[in-house]
Amino acid sequence: MDALDGRLIRLLAEEPRIGVLECSRRLQVARGTVQARLDRLQAKGVISGFGPEVDPAAIGYPVTAFATLEISQGQGADVRAHLARVPEVLELHTITGIGDMLVRIVARSNADLQRVIDRVVGFDGIVRSSTAIVLENPVPYRILPLVDQAAAE
Repeated sequence: MDALDGRLIRLLAEEPRIGVLECSRRLQVARGTVQARLDRLQAKGVISGFGPEVDPAAIGYPVTAFATLEISQGQGADVRAHLARVPEVLELHTITGIGDMLVRIVARSNADLQRVIDRVVGFDGIVRSSTAIVLENPVPYRILPLVDQAAAE
């Protein structure tokens, strides 16, 4: 990754609906250069999508929580399949330390969160869970500082 890749990613992140031609104009490089860079960044998995970012709170799910799950030995694949069927599960990570999986979930209210937790843990492969409700998100998911650093190296 170089400085031009970093500038291209930043431009696309700031203006996701911008076209290749406008990118080339703003970056002052040929359209073919922009297209080739985009193709390479996608092929390498650096750029994984161009879809809209949706705020769960804006569509009626203002409560976010993280659940740490302990699972029975050998049940990982079944638990992952179970969690993939729960719409309120936004992310699932396998982890080290206390617990085996970390799940980000959303709910319509604190009362609804209990329903979601019951659905998440209502599976024989899950032995124990611990849930933490998010109060504030002062540093939301971000990638551009990391892109800037990688492009500068």
